[in-house]
Amino acid sequence: MIKVAIVGTGGISHAHIKGLLTFPERCEIVALCDIKPEKAEKIKKQYGLDCPVFDDHEKMLASGIHIDLVHVATPPFSHAEISINAMNAGCNVLCEKPMASSLEQCDAMLEAEKRNGVVLGQIAQNRFTNPYWKLKKVIDSNKAGKICSVQINSNWWRGHSYYDLWWRGTWEKECGGPTLNHAVHHIDLLNWLEGGLPNQVTSILSNVMHDNSEVEDISKSIMAYDGGSLADVTASVVHHGEEQSIIVQCADAKLSAPWDPKAEVSMDNGFPMEEKNEKLLAELNQYMDSIPDLKYEGHTGEIDDVLTALENGKRPLITGVDGKRTLELITAIYKSGFTGMRVSLPIQKIDEYYRTGGIEKHAIHFYEKTVSAEELSEEDIKINSI
Repeated sequence: MIKVAIVGTGGISHAHIKGLLTFPERCEIVALCDIKPEKAEKIKKQYGLDCPVFDDHEKMLASGIHIDLVHVATPPFSHAEISINAMNAGCNVLCEKPMASSLEQCDAMLEAEKRNGVVLGQIAQNRFTNPYWKLKKVIDSNKAGKICSVQINSNWWRGHSYYDLWWRGTWEKECGGPTLNHAVHHIDLLNWLEGGLPNQVTSILSNVMHDNSEVEDISKSIMAYDGGSLADVTASVVHHGEEQSIIVQCADAKLSAPWDPKAEVSMDNGFPMEEKNEKLLAELNQYMDSIPDLKYEGHTGEIDDVLTALENGKRPLITGVDGKRTLELITAIYKSGFTGMRVSLPIQKIDEYYRTGGIEKHAIHFYEKTVSAEELSEEDIKINSI
């Protein structure tokens, strides 16, 4: 039985708790922690949990309660400190996105994982959704040929009051806008599908709808990869309809989530024929249909994977290394957007943007935060998959 503590009982904690409660024979929630303990008490009552509540994670770690796994579900600026303290106490960690607020902090977390012989998992629950899970398998089958271009539409919509919450909309506390806090999922998927980071990034940032926020509310970026393939990423909280997608143009066919394959056939003059490559399309659809659905999706699917890894002494699908890789690409996007220059990867340790506070130091303040509400609605967070 894996003993679990949850640090941070805001909106995203519901996804963690519901996922954990799916496996009562495998794990048990033994502690809740929040700097506002009344929030944790409310969560405790809502889910009928039988565990103590703490107002400080260090008190929780020093309490003598046996904890195998700590879920870190706090605002981004505190992820590194809480994760490192938990690992130093001998606990495994599953950290919400983004992994940290700097690459320097990511490396400190990875060092703590190695030094303490524990496991650091990174939340990127969209990998555990059927459309993306199956898309990855079709791409890896090479039935459509090599990747030539990827289009990421991480399109969300948030009303003006979204940035009234005290920690949102600031470079210090939220550490970025939708590029970091929304597109992080799609950027993780991009790295997963491509198998690694690009070598260059060019980006433009703007804030067009939220004048109560320092950070961007939309960014557009182009990535270049070894071998010549390109990717473009839109990260937004100004898109009505929240129509999210990944479109992968391979040498022989278009693959996508939502699934909508296309395959052209060339005439002698190079223009596409009216008839499509029906044989390849049939093969792709048949292969897609043959891939079994995941038993669990989203946070529950990732929690199942982490529990399985801990039970078997293995690594989870999404590790701290993956979390750092995602933040490295996001850091490059911000550096390019702030400087107006093309940025090369990897980002070196001597680079100011690698260091903690580097992004904040150079960040464009599109507006100054005008409201700092202690709480907004405590309704469950809606988590889109595509």
